[in-house]
Amino acid sequence: MQSPIQPTEKPLLSFDRPLAIVGGGTTDSALLRELVARNVALVGADGGGNAIGAAGLVPEAILGDLDSLEDRAGWEKRTRVIHIPEQITTDFQKALYSTAAPVTLALGMTGKRLDHTLAALSALHEVAQHRKVILVDEVDVALAVSGPFAFEAARKERISVHPLVPIIFERTEGLYYPMNDLLLDPAGRLGTSNEGTGGHVEIVPRDRTPWLLILGRERLWDLVEGCLRGGITPT
Repeated sequence: MQSPIQPTEKPLLSFDRPLAIVGGGTTDSALLRELVARNVALVGADGGGNAIGAAGLVPEAILGDLDSLEDRAGWEKRTRVIHIPEQITTDFQKALYSTAAPVTLALGMTGKRLDHTLAALSALHEVAQHRKVILVDEVDVALAVSGPFAFEAARKERISVHPLVPIIFERTEGLYYPMNDLLLDPAGRLGTSNEGTGGHVEIVPRDRTPWLLILGRERLWDLVEGCLRGGITPT
């Protein structure tokens, strides 16, 4: 059962560089090795430790209820293993409330099981107002945004805006299909497969209700750098 993320006064693990939380879903070993080469910290969310090990890497820590982690004793000799036995949150939520970082990537949270994918989207909604989290899969990256967002995009670049809950967009600039005074709803109208007109894109919701910006995975490092510059969600 998934329950709202339980905040803690002080996270168990704090990083001053980008963090990647790795789950047990579909994971690209080459991307994991690229993350380490770019000085991104790795934390395994339970079975995500298996994926990190399969890539020949050792994470900063592995945490969760540990019911999917293989060779726990072996891991305890190489890194910090943190058992969090509570069962009211998912392992991804446990990893989120146990860590802090300037920007967080989430890998292995999609694919394999649809319920895990949906749970990951719910977790992004819960943290978007106070944390920059980018969900990464084989094709796309999805940034949880609270408030307006601006960036540069190529002409005809695919830009999807997904409502996590009903949300009204006040105005947009640089989209082929404008979203001015437009209500998007996960059970109704969506913002899938819009396109950039070339150049500046600005997406302005009416309030700070969280939403997802979905781009091609080739934009991953653009989003990471934007988050680190602090220019992703202007107040």
